Amino acid sequence: MARDYYEILGVSRDTDKEDLKSAYRRLARKYHPDVNKEPGAEERFKEINRAYEVLSEPETRARYDRFGEQGVSGAGAQGFQDFGDMGGFADLFESIFSGFAGGAGQSQRRRSGPVRGDDLRLDLKLDFREAVFGGEKEIRISHLETCDVCNGSGAKPGTRPRACSTCSGSGQVRRVTRTPFGSFTQVSTCPTCNGTGMVIEDKCDACEGKGANQVTKKLKITIPAGVDNGTRLRISNEGDAGMRGGAPGDLYVYLFVNEDEEFQRDGINVLSEIKVSYLQAILGCRLEVDTVDGPVEMIIPPGTQPNTVMKLENRGVPRLGNPVSRGDHMITILIDIPTKVTPDERELLEKLAKIKGERTGKGGLEGFLGKLFN
Repeated sequence: MARDYYEILGVSRDTDKEDLKSAYRRLARKYHPDVNKEPGAEERFKEINRAYEVLSEPETRARYDRFGEQGVSGAGAQGFQDFGDMGGFADLFESIFSGFAGGAGQSQRRRSGPVRGDDLRLDLKLDFREAVFGGEKEIRISHLETCDVCNGSGAKPGTRPRACSTCSGSGQVRRVTRTPFGSFTQVSTCPTCNGTGMVIEDKCDACEGKGANQVTKKLKITIPAGVDNGTRLRISNEGDAGMRGGAPGDLYVYLFVNEDEEFQRDGINVLSEIKVSYLQAILGCRLEVDTVDGPVEMIIPPGTQPNTVMKLENRGVPRLGNPVSRGDHMITILIDIPTKVTPDERELLEKLAKIKGERTGKGGLEGFLGKLFN
């Protein structure tokens, strides 16, 4: 048989509201589980809260006085009332303790289960050729690793965290405010356990109760061939450690490619320019040109025009995910027309101009040379 609520609070049946509140505050201080560690203190605290919940409201108190416990058997489902006018003691009971809400069948989601660690981001710069061909790269990261002393529990070896008595391990507290317009329930993170549902009494010295330590480490990662600006690589399990046995997060490496003085990139094609003399363009020649693979011989055909684009097949960037397939190297031919020539060169060019039927003179030689490439 349930104990009498007036007896629980130690007051008479004709006590007024202020005396009822004073009795409640006194007993709540005495039996709060975070203050009183004696066996049975938590159950006594629940009884005190239940008794005050019923007797502090005139309507439920009248039903209790008339019908006893049966008359208010559903009152617990409403949760606790507002303790807003309790002064400094309100800090201790600012929220409604969900575990004491009368067991109305509302299941509460526990927050004390495993929590996955946070993902981390690292920006990494590559040289042009590193992006083209890939390879191994050593990086340094700073992340949280599970404490190897307490194995992530945060508790001193030989001890273990306990369920938070404030929220009964749910990680949440409820506060019900009654107004003329009805009752409003506010759910918030438990201030005692910060939403974890667990309280650590004896903290691990190695991690100060956090369950993890900040560690800087070196990693070797593989850069695939053909990466480009904005390519993202995922390194599994190298993010922050999880909490309470949760899996670690991942490390995401974002790649940025430095500009090259000689080469540019267009998708999987490499672009560059080469300058040849007007004679080489007219007569044709063989030249050694630079590619990402090293020097390669290229034939300039006779009569090559300015800005001609020549292609070196399969000398471009490997296709990401399929390095066997490569783009091309596209070379733009620039023709160097001299602004000054030697007397001997001028004499020969003037003879050529006469053969071609071109008029020459002061300023005319350059025009003649220009017409050769039209």
